[in-house]
Amino acid sequence: MTSTPPGAHSATGASRAAPSESPESEEQSLGGIVSRISSDFSQLVRQEIELAKLEMKEEGKKAGKAAGMLGGAAFAGWMFAIFASATLMWALNHLMDIAWAALIVALLWGVAAAVLAIQGRNKMREVNPKPEQTAETLKEDAQWLKAQKR
Repeated sequence: MTSTPPGAHSATGASRAAPSESPESEEQSLGGIVSRISSDFSQLVRQEIELAKLEMKEEGKKAGKAAGMLGGAAFAGWMFAIFASATLMWALNHLMDIAWAALIVALLWGVAAAVLAIQGRNKMREVNPKPEQTAETLKEDAQWLKAQKR
């Protein structure tokens, strides 16, 4: 009887079967896949945050310039209101005493301030401080990640 060396064909012509992957290696590869998905997701989140920071920085610069211009416009508008009020008082002085003219102009400004304050308060009540869309997106991302780990 001759013995066949390992890996050689036997007399029946059948070759030895290649070792199949054990369940442990399959679990390790599945674990590796889950680990890679988790790592990739973490990297994606970090990249999204970095992109958001860059965008906010650029938009902040634009907003700063716009705020400066609006500040200048507000000052010019304030000066206009002062001189327009003085002109109105001077014009009303031709019809009545200057004290009554000043009182009428002050009352006009008081009414304007009250109307703007009421409208501003009503608009402020409509503001929702919670970012609804971002919260919903984060929930969806968490659900997706949980589904990927299964």
